[in-house]
Amino acid sequence: MHYHLIGICGTAMASLAGMLQAQGHLVTGSDENVYPPMSTMLASLAIAVRQGYSAEHLTPSPDCVIVGNAIPRGNPEVEETLKRKLFYRSQAEVVKEEFIRGRHSLVVAGTHGKTTATSIAAWVMDQGGLNPGFLIGGVAQNFGVSFRVADSDYFVIEGDEYDTAYFDKGPKFMHYLPEIGIVNNIEFDHADIYPDLAAVKLAFRRFMNLVPANGRLIAGWDSPAVREVVASMGQRLFTQLETFGMGQDARWQVRETDYSGELSHFKVFRNSKEWGKFETTLIGDFNLLNCLPVIIASDAWGIERNVIRGALATFKNVRRRVEVRGEEREITVIDDFAHHPTAVRETLRAIRNRYEGRRLVAVFEPRSWSSRLSVFQNQYAEAFSPADHVVVAGVFASEKVTEKGRMLDINRLIKDISKQNKPALALPGADEIISHLIQILQRGDVVAIMSNGGFDGIHERLLAALKIER
Repeated sequence: MHYHLIGICGTAMASLAGMLQAQGHLVTGSDENVYPPMSTMLASLAIAVRQGYSAEHLTPSPDCVIVGNAIPRGNPEVEETLKRKLFYRSQAEVVKEEFIRGRHSLVVAGTHGKTTATSIAAWVMDQGGLNPGFLIGGVAQNFGVSFRVADSDYFVIEGDEYDTAYFDKGPKFMHYLPEIGIVNNIEFDHADIYPDLAAVKLAFRRFMNLVPANGRLIAGWDSPAVREVVASMGQRLFTQLETFGMGQDARWQVRETDYSGELSHFKVFRNSKEWGKFETTLIGDFNLLNCLPVIIASDAWGIERNVIRGALATFKNVRRRVEVRGEEREITVIDDFAHHPTAVRETLRAIRNRYEGRRLVAVFEPRSWSSRLSVFQNQYAEAFSPADHVVVAGVFASEKVTEKGRMLDINRLIKDISKQNKPALALPGADEIISHLIQILQRGDVVAIMSNGGFDGIHERLLAALKIER
């Protein structure tokens, strides 16, 4: 078949393009926002990507048009698809029917950590001999890709709570047929589609209700909202529940953590009895809580403990998740996808613990829809508390935030961070930020750059500027 993907450079869409090509299909696509790592991956697969959108891109007529979730009515290719009554589907629908139905499926969901946890799961299941297919919202460094099509009865997928398409406003994860469902945590996010936390909780409740009686629901018990959703289901929860966390009332617990060496060490307890000792290259409590549900799921699918232990020790993380992009003049530059205030705070805490005694400079671009809004105004000030020096870029595409008083107030944020007795300033974009950093960075500093977009290539540009300034 000939598949044409509108919005092909989105993380999930680019991965689906590669999966369909691996099945032998002809794949084409179009997008207006093209940047690594997905653009690089598509180029390496020789998948034709056309810049911008045009009705001409649908000639000759594809057998199926896949519409990305960010593509609205009014898009020239959407309008041409409807006009000509071409066959069209969402990304999630195609994944369900082509890759999940008929297989054992593990779906990893939650507000935070799902990309990392899905990558861990794919690696552990791979090392356990299950040879799973997978679809991840990032590039898993153990595989060098974000997807795999495999001749296997197992499939591992990241379950996104964001809406599916302009014609299907339900969450993507409602399509993924979970046999094992992981919900790491639940917080308010995606303010462009969810009005409040109650709406987010309802979406996750509906996801939990998809797990069959012979499956497992693995629930993060340190998250109050997860507890509330599970409690609200009462006797209508028809699957086996496994709870995990660092609290004493979770069935599975992470205890005795040690971040002092090159590897993070921890113990897992089940029903208050030691179940195993593990180590990982990942840092921070939040990452150990990404490991734990995978341990539980792997055990449920029959993988031996020593195999799980070895897989966790050799896991290489996901690109753009506390990824060291380089070091110049003994200054370490780190790239991270964090954009929600909880993710910003936990990422900075983890980096602080790993690079103890070094000055931590945080650079943040408000780029995701929720981060551009005032909904997290107060939380962001607290989120930067682990950093020693903070730089905040201008709100990305601020002209699209049209409602008065709804946009994140950068000046107020800088004022609130400054009350913590640390330097904080707002700068328009990457050019100004690099110029500032070149002036203030010292040997031994750690720069944590956080954005869910390309941020104008700031990481490599900063490293190049540091090299020149030697």
